[in-house]
Amino acid sequence: MGMGNGLVVTCGGTGVYHEGRCPSVTLSTNSATPGSPGADGQVDVGRRQGGRELAMEAEGLDWLLVPLHRLVSWGAAAAMVFGGVVPYIPQYRDIRRTQNADGFSTHVCLVLLVANILRILFWFGRRFESPLLWQSVVMTLTMLLMLKLCTEVRVANELNLKRRSFADFDPHHFWHWSSFADYVQCVLAFTGVAGYVTYLSIESALFVETLGFLAVLTEAMLGVPQLYRNYRHRSTEGMSLKMVLMWTSGDTFKTAYFLLNGAPLQFSVCGLLQVLVDLAILGQAYAFARHPQKPVPHAAHPASTKAL
Repeated sequence: MGMGNGLVVTCGGTGVYHEGRCPSVTLSTNSATPGSPGADGQVDVGRRQGGRELAMEAEGLDWLLVPLHRLVSWGAAAAMVFGGVVPYIPQYRDIRRTQNADGFSTHVCLVLLVANILRILFWFGRRFESPLLWQSVVMTLTMLLMLKLCTEVRVANELNLKRRSFADFDPHHFWHWSSFADYVQCVLAFTGVAGYVTYLSIESALFVETLGFLAVLTEAMLGVPQLYRNYRHRSTEGMSLKMVLMWTSGDTFKTAYFLLNGAPLQFSVCGLLQVLVDLAILGQAYAFARHPQKPVPHAAHPASTKAL
């Protein structure tokens, strides 16, 4: 039976409609001429169907893209957390094997402990990326382990049996104590004082931002002693070029991580400063290799002057 607006009702296969006795009803639309309202509706339906198909294809790739994105994020976070301690693993093993800590300066531990404790305190005033916080925790523990090993080895090889302790408050022997417990006392004292000041000033935005800047600036300056030593001796003899390349790649990755993850401005600025210092050292290596000077005594192990 024909109906208005191009709608056709067919009863069964007979094409005859009997009220109340039609077992099945089929609705169909008559073909519309181009430009008619029916034709425009068909175009809209086609577009919607195409959009749904594209959406279904995108949803079909989610099973691959979502886990891949998470895997990359986890990998970047793990590299950020543990990348800074990698150079100290072979250093730690060398000291244990040779029972000689002369090639490693414990002042690097001091600088890194101060920098990372300040960064942890900065987190309480301004929450930043969790991997950066865990990086500071891991680096702090690593430096304590390095201090413990170096102190034990140095005391075992030391001819002077006079005990020096943190409680002496002797500035001439600061950070040259005879027991690892003295270093722990110093670190705890610094953490307590810095933590108390931070607690009192946590509401001050200026204090919090300054604290964060001091934390990352301290770490960024670790390459400066090597830069100055090269300049003073007009030579890079004793410095591992591979290690400097490792610094540069690590600092570049770290700075890119800061920029892409919206870390506080202090992190990005000091990360860029670290990269510039690394590039300056590489420039020294190139320049002094072309114009070598007289040999100079070998410097300390390159890992002792810089951290990723």
